[in-house]
Amino acid sequence: MNKRVGILTGGGDCPGLNAVIRGAVRRALRSGWECVGILEGWRGLIDAKYMPLDLEAIRGILPRGGTILRTSRTNPSKRPEGMNLIRQNYNALGLDSLIAIGGDDTQGVASKLHEAGLKVIGVPKTIDNDLSGTDCTFGFDTAVNIVTEAIDRLHTTAEAHNRVMVVEVMGRHAGWIAVASGIAGGADVVLIPEKPINLDEVVKLLQHRVERGRTFSIMVVAEGAKFADGVQVTLSSKIDEFGHEQQGGIGTVLAAEIEKRTGLETRAVILGHVQRGGSPSAFDRILATRFGVIAMEQVIKGESGKMVALHGGDIVTVPFSEALTNRKVDPELYRVAETFFG
Repeated sequence: MNKRVGILTGGGDCPGLNAVIRGAVRRALRSGWECVGILEGWRGLIDAKYMPLDLEAIRGILPRGGTILRTSRTNPSKRPEGMNLIRQNYNALGLDSLIAIGGDDTQGVASKLHEAGLKVIGVPKTIDNDLSGTDCTFGFDTAVNIVTEAIDRLHTTAEAHNRVMVVEVMGRHAGWIAVASGIAGGADVVLIPEKPINLDEVVKLLQHRVERGRTFSIMVVAEGAKFADGVQVTLSSKIDEFGHEQQGGIGTVLAAEIEKRTGLETRAVILGHVQRGGSPSAFDRILATRFGVIAMEQVIKGESGKMVALHGGDIVTVPFSEALTNRKVDPELYRVAETFFG
């Protein structure tokens, strides 16, 4: 009998997921492995929802955003008998291994399954680029390109109306998208979770631009940025199964406060899920494909408890223990961005 591997995508979607699936399936079929797609993340292994992954299933998916397997923010540890049901369905499906594609929450569940004796290989996915163990995650490059294009467009309307534009981007724990797009888009201020927001300093930077004769400003803020008193703005008090609040709204709060303190007309633009959507960039397609192929090669070798990762130009593997902490913004990168503040 052919050996069988399951593939799932968990957590938020992002461009490049389908490229990973395609790469893993193509590599599996070359070695005589059968692939099963687990639907809707960990929920699919709890409810035994799956689909065959053959050549027809992956045809034409390379440039597609999202994931053909769909996804969810399901935490088996929070479901009655969740982990036991996963183990039961893993065995009932005749899986020899599982490839789990996702961020720190998904990799955390994968690590627990490995400790329980199941064979699991992880693939790092998050547009936030905040997963440790890898130099870069696929989806990040596409998100930065999307935000940079939005900032380019906002420059013209901000200048036409003499406005301050506050652009809110994703970034729960780390401000990689904010810093990278801020540098690429020529932002005048960038605010990130790693540095508490000092409103007095922000106001000084904006007023300095006015004194220099600049009638507009562009500010980029990560959704997870906090004020100096530790207060974090959230859209609601609802907590998901991994203990995360629904972040967002910091841009609107900042815009109101800036207009109040400076008298400058200020508008907030929340890019939200548009950062996750659409076709992946060439860089993300290539990185995701490499991840998928190498992850499947680890499966074929009988490896488990590891996540594929980008180190320099090489694809390597790291143990889950190295992959489950948040990767903060490089201070040197932020220092470069600060050169252009105000």
